[in-house]
Amino acid sequence: MSKYNDSVGEVDIIFAGGGTAACVAAGRLAKANPSLKVLLVEGGRNNFNDPTITNPAVYLSHLAPDSKTALFYKSKESKHLNGREAIVPTGGLLGGGSSINFMMYTRAQGADFDSWNTPGWSAKDMLPLCNKLETFNGKGNFDKSKHGYEGPVHVGDGGYRGKSENQFMDTVKAMGYKEIDDLQDLDSVGGFAHWKRYVSEDGKRQDAAHRYIHPLLQDGKHSNLHILTDSKVIRVLFDESSPPKAVGIEYKPNAEHQPELALSKPVHKTIKASKLVVVSAGALNTPQILERSGVGNPEILKKLDIPVVADVPGVGEDYQDHHLLLYPYKSNLDENETLDGILSGRKNFVKAMEEKDPMLGWNGIDICAKLRPSDEVINSLGPEFQEDWDRDFKPYPTRPMMLCGVVNAFLGDPSLVEPGQYMTMGTYTAYPYSRGSIHITSKEDVTNGYEFDAGYLNHPSDIKKQVWAYKMSREIARRLPYYKGELELGHPKFKDGSNAAINETTTTTDIKAKDIEYSKDDDAAIEDWVRDNLNTTWHSCGTCAMRPKGKGGVLDRSLNVYGTQGLKIADLSMMPENVGGNTNNTALVIGEKAATIIAKEMGFEV
Repeated sequence: MSKYNDSVGEVDIIFAGGGTAACVAAGRLAKANPSLKVLLVEGGRNNFNDPTITNPAVYLSHLAPDSKTALFYKSKESKHLNGREAIVPTGGLLGGGSSINFMMYTRAQGADFDSWNTPGWSAKDMLPLCNKLETFNGKGNFDKSKHGYEGPVHVGDGGYRGKSENQFMDTVKAMGYKEIDDLQDLDSVGGFAHWKRYVSEDGKRQDAAHRYIHPLLQDGKHSNLHILTDSKVIRVLFDESSPPKAVGIEYKPNAEHQPELALSKPVHKTIKASKLVVVSAGALNTPQILERSGVGNPEILKKLDIPVVADVPGVGEDYQDHHLLLYPYKSNLDENETLDGILSGRKNFVKAMEEKDPMLGWNGIDICAKLRPSDEVINSLGPEFQEDWDRDFKPYPTRPMMLCGVVNAFLGDPSLVEPGQYMTMGTYTAYPYSRGSIHITSKEDVTNGYEFDAGYLNHPSDIKKQVWAYKMSREIARRLPYYKGELELGHPKFKDGSNAAINETTTTTDIKAKDIEYSKDDDAAIEDWVRDNLNTTWHSCGTCAMRPKGKGGVLDRSLNVYGTQGLKIADLSMMPENVGGNTNNTALVIGEKAATIIAKEMGFEV
């Protein structure tokens, strides 16, 4: 394995951050040009062959409060969240979010790429790259031109699926929803689908490091590719040219992953890059690296005595995420139909590995949806909402308002519920209007030296979307043949005597049941619950947007940072507008696009 040490010396390209897009781009470039010396620097540890990563079923272990594989960013208190501080995890190891996410294969809509309004980044440009990255193992009625069959990332059923997905699909179809064969063709919307996942047919997670980096490090043929893990990037280094050229990075060992020696302090080191520095540390860390480097809003930099290298006020602004609520329900599914046995410890993980239990290759998520409400619902949400809809959704019929997923498990602390089998309805806003920001408060503290405003629900239309989504998802859940009641701890607190009262036990379900009628007090209870419980979907983006500088942009169409030379960004921070899908696929395709751009500029092809 080619680990970077001082004897390697100067490299050609440094990726400052070893997340999803960085692994894709670095792997593509190193493989295509063996003479190009490429270095990935990652603040977390190596993920190679870690069984908690390669076995999909235990993905939630990475979100435990004591996790060493995730980074947890704390947002400041918000009145829109009833005074709460939102906690936003991101990937904190090689492979980034792709190493610890839920593995849900969801593409952006074509209209999303088109909305970026940037030459070279339209849906027509991006579909070939979406196809290039995947080996699609989906079975059914799929347009072959919309998928790839020779890429590094395997997409499919993963060797295990539950049986309840068919009952679920029968239920929603009986309620009038559409079943969509391929919800990830960049255009389909308005229904439910059987969900594919980033899991190989033999049940292994398809993270970016294991698919793009480790094969090259293991084959003995790519001595030009190096990784430096457990190393926190502090800043980018620049020369004195005009505009300033990025010539390397300053970093220090990650103190959390070092031996506890009383006299030892992490030593700052530098690495030089002769051709290019690519900051790829994610939407919450990339802007901090830029600001510590002197790239950002001069008013923020001068307060911290950081010399201004490039005046780029958009750095750290326009933070976006999808807004998530999770609603748990009791079920009478058997133990092979949910992940509760594994998550609760009733099923022994080590024994399951020894026995090669196929359930370890399952993420418990077999159903997805991209939904738009009816005209009647839109009209009921008020004139301001109608105005937003008419501007941003009505002209774009392929844009979903709400994303939905069904998880066969209870996703909270298993000690809070009776041992059993559960299912959870997740609803998350596809294009929130709410915006936030992240900026540094220290020029040296790479762990806690920031102020973060997640911005959740600071636009009034976003709460209305989630009130509708709760009612919609609840009507589906209570009609499912395996539904056995609602978990009170995971639902709004309705007043005594309300028609919407929580039903903790039931012995029958009725597809023809009358919809629950909600009063104004009930709506207020739902809204209050949403503010108390809404949190991240781990889809942070937008803080270094690719758009004109005069419109708050940080990057041009070739991912170059304004006001600099030799400095690019390749991660979800570059997204100028959100996407109607889980963002891992978009991160992968940004990596593919970055590799294409860099290779072309250097005179070769990937």
